[in-house]
Amino acid sequence: MNTKQAVQDLLQKLPDNCTLDDLQYHLYVLQAVERGRGEIAAGKKLSHEDVKRELRAKWQSAGI
Repeated sequence: MNTKQAVQDLLQKLPDNCTLDDLQYHLYVLQAVERGRGEIAAGKKLSHEDVKRELRAKWQSAGI
């Protein structure tokens, strides 16, 4: 699906009384998901265990 079609689909799903802030938020989420999918397709991903290990190291170094 191209960007224009994705935005049109989003607009159809939003309620008639949505605000511009609502639209901006949903566009941001749509963009973040697409960016994540691109990174996964490019092989830029971490396993669940890698994420846990990185967060644990970060929290321990911060004294949390």
